[in-house]
Amino acid sequence: MTDLAARLARRIAAGGPITVADYMAAALGDPTDGYYRRNFQGNDGPLGAGGDFITAPEISQLFGELIGAWLIDCWDRLDRPNPVNLVELGPGRGVLMADALRIGRRRTDWIEAIHLHLVEINPDLRRQQAQKLEAYRPAWHETLATLPEGPILLVANEFLDALPIRQLVRHHGGWRERLVGWSRDTGFCFVLSGSPSPLSLLVPSHLGQAAEGKVFEISTAAISIAADIARRVVQGKGAALLVDYGRGEAQFGESLQAVRNHRMVDVLQSPGLADLSAHVDFGTLRQVALENGAAALGPVTQGSLLTELGITLRAERLKAGQPKDRADALDAGMARLIEPGQMGNLFKAMAIATPALEVAGFGNPV
Repeated sequence: MTDLAARLARRIAAGGPITVADYMAAALGDPTDGYYRRNFQGNDGPLGAGGDFITAPEISQLFGELIGAWLIDCWDRLDRPNPVNLVELGPGRGVLMADALRIGRRRTDWIEAIHLHLVEINPDLRRQQAQKLEAYRPAWHETLATLPEGPILLVANEFLDALPIRQLVRHHGGWRERLVGWSRDTGFCFVLSGSPSPLSLLVPSHLGQAAEGKVFEISTAAISIAADIARRVVQGKGAALLVDYGRGEAQFGESLQAVRNHRMVDVLQSPGLADLSAHVDFGTLRQVALENGAAALGPVTQGSLLTELGITLRAERLKAGQPKDRADALDAGMARLIEPGQMGNLFKAMAIATPALEVAGFGNPV
């Protein structure tokens, strides 16, 4: 048993079962043993082809470059505020932002206007981000709470899926919360709360009656972040692009998963050593944005967004004059990003923006 597992076991033994959200928060963000506090350096790090997972920016430069063009286009449509806070949530190794900023190097007005802010908790990743983005003098934050006010352009790629969720289970006509318990005989295990959960008020009424055993997942952390982003783009003007795997509308279903070495493992096995994630409920986040006065655009599929932003044309330009192996690699990366059977349909994109702002790739705002 790892140190984190032992501490969680003692916590449960002393105080009773904990929520799935509390378990996720500890497994991913514990200050000493959380997954996202681990060493992300070199070949032993969890990120990349040799680790536990790989993200779109690491698959192809096309992804970050198109997002960079999207950000600049939004800035132009906002009448080029100076200064503007350029924010990335969960920047990984800094690859996405480095690719995005490379696109705008010739726009001196853009480069002079941006104040770069990165929301990142891992010290190793911060060092890697600093190496790639030193020229832009980034400032780091543990949470969105310390971001400065003012005009904002924000991107979050595969950030929301790692936020803690809570799970409700339909039981005898009501909703009980799924909790994480522990015993010497079973180790960590799922149990149900002894009484109906007040969180049942958050189950959308349009979903109708749920059958016995159905699961509904709620991320109050994601809801809070969407509300904060909406407030910022309304009060200070701006736009945010959220890209993640998930559902276009709220629905029943269990999606919590654990990945280690690119393979699925038991969610309750060795907390802190595997990446935990759950599908993002874009339908709920859209509603939150609208309720806070912002425009909500999408969700659309990642394939649709990147195609609308011109990924095919950009790939052709990059392939011009390149050797066949380089051209083939660009084609393969593009296919992985946009093909329906790969990331194209599973991943969704949504924009939260200043009311009435039209942004590329989504059509007209609501």
